[in-house]
Amino acid sequence: MKIDSSEISALIKAQIKGYESRLETDDVGTVISVGDGIALCYGLDKAMLGELLVFPGDVAGMVMNLDSEDVGTVLLGSDTKIEEGDTVKRTHRVVEVPVGDGLLGRVVNALGVPIDEKGPISYAKTRPIERIAPGVMTRKSVDTPLETGIKAIDAMIPIGRGQRELIIGDRQTGKTAIALDTIINQKDKGVKCIYVAIGQKNSSVASLVDKLRELGCMDYVTVVSSSASEAAPNQYIAPFAGMAMAEEWLENGQDVLIVFDDLSKHAVAYRTLSLLLKRAPGREAYPGDIFYLHSRLLERACRLAPQYGGGSITALPIVETQAGDISAYIPTNVISITDGQIFLVTDYFASGQRPAVDSGFSVSRVGSSAQTKAMKAVAASLKIELASYREMLSFSQFGSDLDAATKKILAHGAVLMETLKQKQYAPYPMWRQVVELFAVKNRFLDDLKPAEVGPYLQGLSAFVERAHPEIIGVLTEKKAFSDELTASLNAAIAEYQASR
Repeated sequence: MKIDSSEISALIKAQIKGYESRLETDDVGTVISVGDGIALCYGLDKAMLGELLVFPGDVAGMVMNLDSEDVGTVLLGSDTKIEEGDTVKRTHRVVEVPVGDGLLGRVVNALGVPIDEKGPISYAKTRPIERIAPGVMTRKSVDTPLETGIKAIDAMIPIGRGQRELIIGDRQTGKTAIALDTIINQKDKGVKCIYVAIGQKNSSVASLVDKLRELGCMDYVTVVSSSASEAAPNQYIAPFAGMAMAEEWLENGQDVLIVFDDLSKHAVAYRTLSLLLKRAPGREAYPGDIFYLHSRLLERACRLAPQYGGGSITALPIVETQAGDISAYIPTNVISITDGQIFLVTDYFASGQRPAVDSGFSVSRVGSSAQTKAMKAVAASLKIELASYREMLSFSQFGSDLDAATKKILAHGAVLMETLKQKQYAPYPMWRQVVELFAVKNRFLDDLKPAEVGPYLQGLSAFVERAHPEIIGVLTEKKAFSDELTASLNAAIAEYQASR
């Protein structure tokens, strides 16, 4: 039998041509293994990283590994109905979430699906959860305060609109309380808020939503919840979904506050996925790109220049430490990504100093740029005075005979510590913080016992509001001290002291 080489060549060319056309139209693959929320699929050579795949039972999956032989997919639902050999289809779409004002007042899951039993969400647009952060040239420097309503923070560790300020501390030290008070303080200030709950108990999220609703704050808040009972992929995408929602308002020139509670659990969820996908573990078994995970999330928080809309996203990521160890892997990563940190100490919290802010370790890299001139004037020496007090306090424990100067520093420091105490769910307006800190700075309270400081300041604020509303008007409008205002405030405090 004679073999014609030209026929063989034509046959091979025809087969290659057919194979290429199959590659262009073939969007269907096969599941080769499934388990622990991970599915390996064969035949999806053109799948994109982050693309949504559809499995039997309408279970969605997200592509996370692109290997030479297969595609590693994390499942965003139950894997009980998926079996080896099942068909999987491409959608040609990356993971997207609904955005817009329809989300305000709602509680949604990591995919933007409502879970508050209030019916479907009306939206006209979706956004991919992953996006490249705005470039340097499109940004504007941070110079507008985002008032938390918490004296210790607004005075010593100010936060500006567009800043990323880390809240860090052990369990049960009041991290969520600070974030929640900041959200409450944005009422009637035109700032939309997103609270992302990662790996928390459903009961904790429900009580938080109930509190916000009770205080009339849910009108400008969206809660994105991926609870501890959900699979790791849902906890992994939740903060990215929240950031995508925030970016819609950012590009419309609005101000947004987003809280990630907390990124420690987010890192654990990502570690779980990475190990299941057989990625090489690194330090503490976290994958090598764990730093990039949080940096590409938090870099999206910024303040845009006026020509690009002028909106801002202020991010408050929360990280939990073990026994106050801020030098651990994830805490140091997030500290180096953010523009400062608010460090909460267990000992302070246990002793009744709440919020339990450590003014020594806490810092804002934006600093007084994010403060009004009035606040800057009364808070400039606060950190130094607290540092002197703590130093003197530690030395005074070793000796009984103290000179008059040391006693004066200790008395003033004790008054300062009492002044910075504040109840939860009670953020103060800026004028009240300034009035109280002005009284303390000018030594009006140094003769009081620590237990008398709180009632004194409460009475002073009520007196100024009742008898001298013009002082509040000037502070609210001008946000700076003048000689007239200083004289008026001194006279008002003297009048209040005489009436006690």
